[in-house]
Amino acid sequence: MITRQRLAAGTCALLAALTAGLAFPAVASAGEPTGEDAPKVNLVLDVSGSMRAKDIDGGTRMAAAKQAFNEVLDATPEEVRLGIRTLGADYAGDDQKTGCKDTAQLYPVGPLDRTEAKTAVATLVPTGWTPIGPALLKAADDLDGGTGSKRIVLISDGEDTCAPLDPCEVAREIAAKGIGLTIDTLGLVPNAKMRQQLSCIAEATGGTYTSVEHTDELTDRVNQLVDRAADPVVTPVATEGADRCAKAPALESGLYTDREEFGQQRWYRVDVNPGQELRASVSVAADRTVNPDYGVLLRAVTERGREIVRGEGTGNGRTDVISTGLRYPKAESDDEDAPAESVCLQVTNSFSAASGVKTTPGLPLELTVDVVDGPSGSGDVASFGLGRGWWLLGALILTGFVAGLLWGWVSRWRVAVWRTN
Repeated sequence: MITRQRLAAGTCALLAALTAGLAFPAVASAGEPTGEDAPKVNLVLDVSGSMRAKDIDGGTRMAAAKQAFNEVLDATPEEVRLGIRTLGADYAGDDQKTGCKDTAQLYPVGPLDRTEAKTAVATLVPTGWTPIGPALLKAADDLDGGTGSKRIVLISDGEDTCAPLDPCEVAREIAAKGIGLTIDTLGLVPNAKMRQQLSCIAEATGGTYTSVEHTDELTDRVNQLVDRAADPVVTPVATEGADRCAKAPALESGLYTDREEFGQQRWYRVDVNPGQELRASVSVAADRTVNPDYGVLLRAVTERGREIVRGEGTGNGRTDVISTGLRYPKAESDDEDAPAESVCLQVTNSFSAASGVKTTPGLPLELTVDVVDGPSGSGDVASFGLGRGWWLLGALILTGFVAGLLWGWVSRWRVAVWRTN
C-alpha cells in the first residue's frame, strides 16, 4: 500500500504544489481573506536625472510616467487607498550621502483626491540620484497598519546608486517581516543590470517584474497592478512548528507562516477523515545569502512514524524560493463512525548559510494546508487515472511485451529472407 501511495503522489506532486495560490472557501479559518480593511497601494516613481532621456514614444521618460500616472489615477477603484512616493526628486548635488536620503511621500496613502494627486505629479522634474533601497524602506512604512492587501509598484529607469544598501536585500528584509507586502517593479528602457536588480526585488516579495518601452504599456501595467490590489487576498497566519510529531500544532485548512533554522525540521499535524484528501505545499525562502545546491522536503507520516507520501524540491542558487507539495487521499471506510487519521507533516530544508551570514532568525516558511472531499468512489486511493487497481497497467505492460516479441520475430524473418536472396 505504501508503494502504491508513493507512486500516486509522485504523479500528482505538481498539482499539489499549485494549491499554494488558492483560497479556501469552505473553511472560515486560518489564512482566509478578511476583507476588513481597504487595500493599499504605494506608487514609487524614479525622478532621477536619467528620466530626462527622450526615448519613449518621442518624449522623455518623465513625460511618459506623468501621462501614465494621470490615466491610472482616473481609473483607480474607489476602495483602493493610494499614495505616491518619489525618489531622486529634490537633490541635484554630488554628495552621495545626501542624495541617498532623497525620497519623499508626494501624496499620502489614503482616500484618493484625483485632482490633488494629479497636481502633485505635474510638479515633478527629473533631478537627482536613484536611492531605490531607501525609498522601498520608506514606502513600506507608508503602508504600515491594517489587514488589507499592501502593494508597492516601483517604476524606475536605472540601477540603485546608493550602495552598499542593496535594494534586493531591502526587499528580502521587508518580506521577512511577514506583513504580506508585495513589490512589483517596472523597468523603463531597461538594461541587463537593471533588469536583474528589479527582478530580484520583485521575486523577494512574490511580485512581478515588467519591462516597458511605451507609454501605453506603462499605463496598462500599472492599472493592472492597482486593480489587483483590490482583489481578495489570503493573509497567512503565524504558527510555530514543533521539533517532533507528538508536540506538533494541529492545523486546519489555511495558509500559515513560520520560520525554520538552517537544516532544521518542523512538524505540524492535520486530521483527515475517511474519504477526504489532504493537499499540502510548502515554500521556503532564502532571505539572505546561502550556498548553492539546496532543497526542501515535505513528508506526510503517521503518528507511529510510517511515511505515507513525500514531496521534494531542489535548487542550485538561481532562485530565492524552493517549493514542493503532496497529496494524500484517505480511503473511505465502511464504518460510519471511523475516526479521523492524524497525519503529521514534516518540513526539512538543506539550506546552508554562506560564510559570515547570520543563521538567525530562521528562513521564512509558508505552508498551505487544504483538506477536501476525495474523488467520488475513490475506495482505491491509488487509482489516479490508472484504472481501479492495477489491471490497466498490467494490460499495457503485457501489450508492450507481446509487441516486442512480434517485432523481433518479423525482423529476424526479414533478415533471413534477405540473406537467402
